[in-house]
Amino acid sequence: MDAGQLTQFGLKAKKELIPDLCVYPNTVKRKRRDIIKMVEMPLLAIEVISPHQGIEEILAKFDAYFALGVKSCWLVEPSVDVLHVYSQPDQHKTFDMGDNEVINELMDIRLPLSQIFEW
Repeated sequence: MDAGQLTQFGLKAKKELIPDLCVYPNTVKRKRRDIIKMVEMPLLAIEVISPHQGIEEILAKFDAYFALGVKSCWLVEPSVDVLHVYSQPDQHKTFDMGDNEVINELMDIRLPLSQIFEW
């Protein structure tokens, strides 16, 4: 995707489209040297919101990730111990301290919230 295409998502540069964490299928082969730039899109992109970031900025990134073929996006809000699992740009489930685990059915992931947030 070139920089011109990113403007449709409200993004100015490709560097804005780098997730905080991402998950690739186990078919990606390890090499002796680290891979600096991946050609394939990840299956899952995870963004951890910082105090200086707005949610709208992250949602614009999610729109771009989904358009590029990412299957699921997570938005982690550490200040309020909340995690949102997006399966589509406008469809998500929210998990908080009232939930025992995060469930991402699309990715077949079940993860205890206590492994994400320190309670």
